Formats: sequence, C-alpha cells, structure tokens
Amino acid sequence: MSRAAGALTPFRIDVAPEVLEDLARRLEHARLPGAPVDAGWEYGIEPDYLRRLLEHWRHGYDWRAAEARLNRRPQFIACVGDHRLHVIVERGSGADPLPLVLTHGWPGSFVEFEGVIGPLAHPERFGGRIEDAFDVIVPSLPGYGWSSAPAAPISTRAIARVWDDLMTSVLGCDRYVAQGGDWGGLVTSWLGVDAAEHVAAIHLNIMGLRPYLGEGSEPLDAGEEAWMARTRARLARETAYQAIQGTKPQTLAYALTDSPVGLAAWIAEKFHGWSAPGPDGPPFTLDQILTNVMVYWVTGSANTASWLYAAARRLDGMRLGRGERVDVPTAFVSCPHDLFPAPPDRWVQRAYRCVRRTELPVGGHFLAYERPAEFVEDVRAFFRDYRHGRAARRDG
Repeated sequence: MSRAAGALTPFRIDVAPEVLEDLARRLEHARLPGAPVDAGWEYGIEPDYLRRLLEHWRHGYDWRAAEARLNRRPQFIACVGDHRLHVIVERGSGADPLPLVLTHGWPGSFVEFEGVIGPLAHPERFGGRIEDAFDVIVPSLPGYGWSSAPAAPISTRAIARVWDDLMTSVLGCDRYVAQGGDWGGLVTSWLGVDAAEHVAAIHLNIMGLRPYLGEGSEPLDAGEEAWMARTRARLARETAYQAIQGTKPQTLAYALTDSPVGLAAWIAEKFHGWSAPGPDGPPFTLDQILTNVMVYWVTGSANTASWLYAAARRLDGMRLGRGERVDVPTAFVSCPHDLFPAPPDRWVQRAYRCVRRTELPVGGHFLAYERPAEFVEDVRAFFRDYRHGRAARRDG
C-alpha cells in the first residue's frame, strides 16, 4: 500500500481540558426522570443500569487513559474531495499485507474495532499466521467523531464512492477488501456494486441492501414471506429511533448535544437491545460504553451522525435498482442477538453473490466490539482466498 504525498495529515486526539470540565459539571447536576415500577428495559434504558453508568462516568472513568490508548494507533486526517476524514491506518506485518477497510455504523464509532485492529494487522503477535496480515484502514463516517460533517445528509452509496477514492487515490490501493456492519454494511455493499474493479471481496455482519423486487423479479417464496413478517414485528418494537432520526433529527440533536445523560441513555440502550443481554445490562464493560459515548460527546457529533437516517428516507441508498446486484464474492456472518433476524438464503442471493455464510451461536449487532475473537477468525478465514488475485481467477 502506497501513500500519496500530502494526502494524509497526522492526527492525535487531544480533547481540551475545558470540554472535560464542562462535562463533569453537567454530570454533577444531572436531573433524572422517574420511571414505572419495575420498568426494567421495557420502556427504554433500565434506570438502575443508567445510574451505575453515570456513577462510573463521574468517579471511575478515565477519558485521558482511553485517549492515550486510542492514540497508540496511527491516525490521520485524509482530505477526499470536500470531506476531511478521520482514519486509522495500521500497516500490517509481513511483505504483502492485504488492504482492508473496516466501516462502523450508528450508534457505534471507530472504537468498535479497537480490539480487532492489532490481531488483523499483526496476526503473528496473537497466535496467527503472518500470511493473514492486513493493512487495516478504519475511517470514521462523515459527520461522526473527528470526520467533518457534509453540508447536508448524504447517502451510503455516496459514502462508498468517497471510500473508494480514499483507498485508491489517497492510499494507493488498486485492490482491496472491505468489511462492515450497520451503516458500514451498506457502505461496504455499495463498494461491491460501484467499485467492483477495485474490491476483491466483502465481508458483512448485516445484509443491508434490499434486492430489487419490482417488475420482472421473482415473487417471494414462503420462507421469505415468513422472514419479512418476523422482521416487521421486530422493527415495530425496536425502530422508533429511526423514525425521529430520519424525519426530525435536528430537534433530537438539541437534547443529545446538550445533555451527556441523554446521549448516554440514547446510545447505551441500543448496545443492550441489539446484543446478547448480560445479567446486569449490555455485554460490554462500562468503559467500553462510555468511550464510545465520549467520541460523540467531545466532538458534538450526535446530530450529524443521525443524518444518515434522514438521507435513507430522502435519498434512499438502501435498495438495489433493476439489474443491480453485489457481484463481488461476499461473506455474511449472522448473530442471534442482532437487530434483524437473519434473512433466508433466497433473499440474500437476490442481492449478493454470497459465497460464505456463518451463523455464530453468540453475539449481536456490534460484533467486533462484543466478540472480537470470533470476528477476527471469520474475517481472516474468508479473505484468505482473496489475496493476490487467487480467488478472482477461481471464482471468476
């Protein structure tokens, strides 16, 4: 992987002390609402869990330690068109690591991949083979964290074009692979449609793109109909956030930008609802939850991070058109506690050239953050056949 001169500017996270002082004051004077008796998680975030999270935030959490740990990874600001992207570029071990771009979603951030960057880039340090090394590239979506916000909401398809420019024009990767979940799964899927000449294969932990179902398409079979009914029932319980973030994100943004408690509750509830539930809440440490929340808080990006939902309603970017399909080799790993039930094979094959499917017995929506070992193993195993053009000859 080469680098264009001047295309990347080194970057370090360095939050101003006054930002942390202001946060401490707001947490100290937080005003909490009441809740129904024995509310649990039925009405939203469980009140006792939120109190524990806030207590840890006030008295146990150390942002400076998290900041120093994150800064151990090489970070840059990459200028791609009108976008200034925060990106981690961890160059892999060995003579010929395979370039791999990892893309997060909402309400996650680049920190979801903190535990997998090292094993993917330097497998020999973690009991693996150096031949499986990747150059690991982790950009933050536009409007997330330290990536600049676009002037207005843009679609996942448009972001995929920015990603391809980042990988080819800035990083000099004529051939690379990609992985994503949540919005990152949509961006990665569009790479497989619009940048297939550069993308050797993609790995997804969400099947985000909807196939074309218009005139001339095959009718849904009984299995697909049953899956769609289950999905609609799940969405009815879990997607109120999509409605407000897709229609009135600016109104919500005032609360999420002004209240750290509101922001933490909004995000942490999803880390519980879309993951394997633990005995005391989400299957993540309090530090894991708070580091992710802090990326939103210290950058003030809760508003612009919601714009992808508005873009999905106004600009789409979630449906394939007639004659469109993801024709690059695709792997799909599904988890039992994800936001959506895993789709049947017939539905998947309508939209994707899926050559590998893994059903894990554990895990949920934030797979790399929740189950890093399983994530790394499946990514390594799948892309092993797509190094040096071998699979392009075999599958093409």
